[in-house]
Amino acid sequence: MADVDKKTDGPEPYSSAGFDFTLLPDYDNDFVEEDHFVEFEKALAAPENSPSTEDLTALPPERTFISALNDWRPVHQRVKRRKKSKAPPRRGKDETREGFVYVLLKWPLLLVVLGWLLFLSIAYVFTRLYIYLYEHWITWRGTRQRLRQRMNDARSYEEWIERAKELDAYLGNESWKDKADYAYYDSKTIARVHQQMVKLREKAEAEEKGASSANASKGQHTAVEDLRALLEASMKNNFVGFENPRLYSETYYGTKNLVQKFVDEAETSLGFLLRTTQLDAENKRALFKHLGSNFGRTALCLSGGATFAYYHFGVAKALMDAELLPEVITGTSGGALVAALLCTRTDDELKKLLVPALAHRITACHEGILTWSKRWYKTGARFDSVDWAKKCAWMTRGSLTFKEAYQRTGRILNVSCVPSDPHSPTILANYITAPDCVVWSAVLASAAVPGILNPVVLMKKNNDGSLSPYSFGHKWKDGSLRTDIPLKALNLHFNVRFSIVSQVNPHINIFFFSSRGSVGRPVTHRRGRGWRGGFLGSATEQYLKLDLNKWLKVLRHLELLPRPLGQDWSELWLQRFSGTITIWPKSIPSDFIYILTDPTPQRLARMIHVGQQSAFPKLKFIANRAKLEYAIQEGRRKFRPRGIRDDNIVNALSEEDLRSLLKRTRSDDPEDGAQYPASGSESSSTAEPSRPSSPVNLPLGFTFARKKKNAPAELATTAEKLDAPDSPSLGKRLSGWWSAMSPQATAHSIELKARPRDSPYSHDRPNSMFEFRPAGSIIDLPTGRKESRVFDDSDDAAENQDISRRRQQHKGGMLGDTDAGKEDADDHGEAADFGDDEEDRGEIQNVRVGLGLEGPAL
Repeated sequence: MADVDKKTDGPEPYSSAGFDFTLLPDYDNDFVEEDHFVEFEKALAAPENSPSTEDLTALPPERTFISALNDWRPVHQRVKRRKKSKAPPRRGKDETREGFVYVLLKWPLLLVVLGWLLFLSIAYVFTRLYIYLYEHWITWRGTRQRLRQRMNDARSYEEWIERAKELDAYLGNESWKDKADYAYYDSKTIARVHQQMVKLREKAEAEEKGASSANASKGQHTAVEDLRALLEASMKNNFVGFENPRLYSETYYGTKNLVQKFVDEAETSLGFLLRTTQLDAENKRALFKHLGSNFGRTALCLSGGATFAYYHFGVAKALMDAELLPEVITGTSGGALVAALLCTRTDDELKKLLVPALAHRITACHEGILTWSKRWYKTGARFDSVDWAKKCAWMTRGSLTFKEAYQRTGRILNVSCVPSDPHSPTILANYITAPDCVVWSAVLASAAVPGILNPVVLMKKNNDGSLSPYSFGHKWKDGSLRTDIPLKALNLHFNVRFSIVSQVNPHINIFFFSSRGSVGRPVTHRRGRGWRGGFLGSATEQYLKLDLNKWLKVLRHLELLPRPLGQDWSELWLQRFSGTITIWPKSIPSDFIYILTDPTPQRLARMIHVGQQSAFPKLKFIANRAKLEYAIQEGRRKFRPRGIRDDNIVNALSEEDLRSLLKRTRSDDPEDGAQYPASGSESSSTAEPSRPSSPVNLPLGFTFARKKKNAPAELATTAEKLDAPDSPSLGKRLSGWWSAMSPQATAHSIELKARPRDSPYSHDRPNSMFEFRPAGSIIDLPTGRKESRVFDDSDDAAENQDISRRRQQHKGGMLGDTDAGKEDADDHGEAADFGDDEEDRGEIQNVRVGLGLEGPAL
């Protein structure tokens, strides 16, 4: 998957071109709009609109009581002492409602647990030191050490692959690849599926060339249908364990030969189904949609860690050069800054930006010690929020919103933010949950560590381009305090089932240890089947780490740990920090010294190089996953109709009136024998909810329907053809008004202003878990019942009888059955477009669903 032509990958970290800052795209453009930052400063100074406006960073003020006998007596005269009223509870403090036992034992228990945690931490450090010496003096010696050092010194991925294969050959890991059996996956099932897949594909290719055209013409079962069913059954996330990380943890490069053959054959078979003419476009569309839903998507998760986050640049560069950078990217704290750069720049721009010269644009920590020490004393924060916002604007390319960033690059930016109120839920800001939120404000909020940066207000962009406070002006702070890696939210919004985590948090890095090896980093002794540091060393490490975790949970659940600045700091260790693949760049002691300092080009070059080196062992696993995911996504893009935006019709008629109109329209055009399909698929199993494509706010009970592509534009009929008595209901009056209009009249249509498309991704939406929601059900109505989304005239018996008569007259008309889908709208009245919304554009719409007709077909 790597790009062999290195000219397209940009300068290498230590090349001379990588230090020339004049080659950076938009280097001389600060992207600072003063009006936006003036509004941001006003929002920070405004009082917070929350149930409690208490500033958790400030000490509670001392109350002064002024006493007097009456209004004419001197103040502070000796009077009867008042009873002390109970002070209201602080927002950052939990009410335990315990008795004197809790108050008596809280602090002794806290001191005992903290002392035990300190002892366990010291023991853990010595255990890791023993394991390091064991591997250094016993495992890594002689030729294997020289081969390992050559592999770590590789400057490119191709060079690293060559040296990794040499080390595998020396250690005898190639023989492990040839053996199919392994305890961590079902080798027999993989072998049978692979053989059947090859057989069916070859047979289907023969039928494609006409060798079995006679059987196909007779309607007999074909091999391509069996191949399709086989792929639908096997192309699932971690099918029978073929994506188990342990399969890539026994060698430095590659996996079992059987697994590699299965992945390659699956990619070939998917490509054949993409090109074959034996399946029509609708069947292909349904196939790749189901495969995408079952297989899931990949996301890159960048952790926080202050200036340690600059290692993410190297990880991103390795993925970019190998063409493996996922579309879904999330970042927290310092990782949010890197994620914002990746999601607001195109591929060509990133190849020129991920170089050491980028350090000239990272200048947020430029102030001297005297300046920031005074600010910290006065405000409790080292850095100024407005100054950081201006520095961050270049990284986010100005005041781009999440939606605008997605439209420009096609990558989905996610930023994790935590509310300043400790009891409110966190948010994952992206172009679905916060489309109009400005990216730099979310990055600042995600990096607002207490004591470093005060909580900030998220900003949103209005229609006129100005900024205003987002989410009622509430303030937000560092996302890594609770959700450093938001895997659950990513799975909910974007069906992410494979995560690549770049973890650089210094307080977590020391505790990462894989006793049986990790992806691309096998245990070298006992042919990869041993334990790092021996069994006793690994067992001691695991016991100490689990015991540390247990006592931290005791502190949290017994509420023994104080909450400085209103924050539960135990979450810094008790949340999840890893993913399917976890990349841990190797830091050095000097990184702790410069943890709040801008990097120099030389230091940034080393961090980019180390980040690349840490990602190289994982790229083969990622590439095998990407082969199948890219093939499925290519099928979805190819068979996704992309039509133009048409005018919309507002439904203001009753259900029976619209049914009659539609039936008469079809009966007036007998030459056109094509039936209006219920959706893009003829099968009810593939029918999808139709959604509007234009931002229009409608009253309750109204809905949208788009005109059919290549369908008759005239749906109205004349009043003479509609043989029905006058109805006293408002729905009947509107029906008569509709029928009396000329067929050429277009006054009913709503002219919607189409937004300009900045890129091919302007109106694309990724698949998400929202597409699995149940469709609306079809309700069988009684014969004499007339029901509408807008009106209900069921009380008029005379009209019910008239409707029954009209149904009998027009009994010949048929409408396709389908499930009515719900319509989602975002905060601005636009269609939320969750799931496969782009697949609905341009295809023939379901008339009954679009016009609000729910019920049995006539």
